[in-house]
Amino acid sequence: MKKYNITVNGTTYEVLVEEADGAVAAPVAPVASAPVAAAAAAPAPKAAPAAPKAAAPAASGAAKVTAPMPGTILDVKVSAGQAVKKGDVVCVLEAMKMENEIPAPQDGVVASVNVQKGASVAANDVICTLN
Repeated sequence: MKKYNITVNGTTYEVLVEEADGAVAAPVAPVASAPVAAAAAAPAPKAAPAAPKAAAPAASGAAKVTAPMPGTILDVKVSAGQAVKKGDVVCVLEAMKMENEIPAPQDGVVASVNVQKGASVAANDVICTLN
């Protein structure tokens, strides 16, 4: 058996994994597992490098509104220079046959709009930026 520490949502668990060697292993009695304290602060997971954007580059804004999932932009509800409040819908994204309203994460003024109606976006693509 090998012992591993696995961190899920910031909580570290100690687990035991049995090597099977290609044969069916006999069932092992479950072991009650409790979270274990991390010896040191776990390093933050590294963010995936941003994919190069084929569309226009994002203007510098203090807050970026990103696509939470891949999909198609059905409607853009804001334009550059428009004031928005936290929770205002900036665009409608169709994903998996559902329409998802993408809200503004904070109050601000739209610095740039990086998508247009009918555009396909990948997860984490910048839809617009706010100042």
